[in-house]
Amino acid sequence: MSTIKEKVVVIMGASSGIGEATTKKLAQQGAKLVIAARREDRLKALVKSLPNAHISYAVADVTNEGDAQAVVDLAVEKYGRVDVLFNNAGVMPHAPLSEARFDEWRQMLDINIMGVLNGIAAVLPIMQKQQSGQIVTTDSVAGHVVFQQGAVYCGTKFAVRAIMEGLRQEERENNIRSTIISPGTVDTELHTTINDPERRKWVEALQRTTGLKSSDVADAVAYAISTPETVVVSEIIIRPTKQVD
Repeated sequence: MSTIKEKVVVIMGASSGIGEATTKKLAQQGAKLVIAARREDRLKALVKSLPNAHISYAVADVTNEGDAQAVVDLAVEKYGRVDVLFNNAGVMPHAPLSEARFDEWRQMLDINIMGVLNGIAAVLPIMQKQQSGQIVTTDSVAGHVVFQQGAVYCGTKFAVRAIMEGLRQEERENNIRSTIISPGTVDTELHTTINDPERRKWVEALQRTTGLKSSDVADAVAYAISTPETVVVSEIIIRPTKQVD
């Protein structure tokens, strides 16, 4: 039986929402944490709020492969290994395809897909050498169900599903496990990445009235990490009870 205590966990996108909640959850269970995000003030505050935890932070942009590598290198420098990488950074602009929002499309591709790949690339050589490890990535119900004005966002999440399944197949003989967590609506700051005011208000109301709490998703991450090394929890879909799709 595996436990979370003493596991070395790297969390990308840790400064708010699911990443912040997961940091707190794993710290309570005795994990050794290296957390990363772009907002240093948020990271500092999170570390300060966990005075008894084994925790370090690094400022990093997941779209930069050098930044992702530096975070993983920090974990190895401090603890000598990486047991879990949690790829959690993401953005969610919504708009009809007809509006041709090229900058938003590129941003989603860079963060939601390349950010995941950069994390995988940074940690795989270490996990291969260890002959153990687990890579967890935040996907979405949008990686299973396509909705209007979310075609590109959904596309990035479908891509994450494919990448993580390919990772499972390629690295199973190295005892490297891959897990995706696919939440439905969650009450996080993700709606702030929607630039259309009306669409943002609609999503914000949905999050507030029927959304999951970030801690609900953190519980799912903790469960996946706590399973034995002989078990792969490939995917967890977690929806609010009243969510339709």
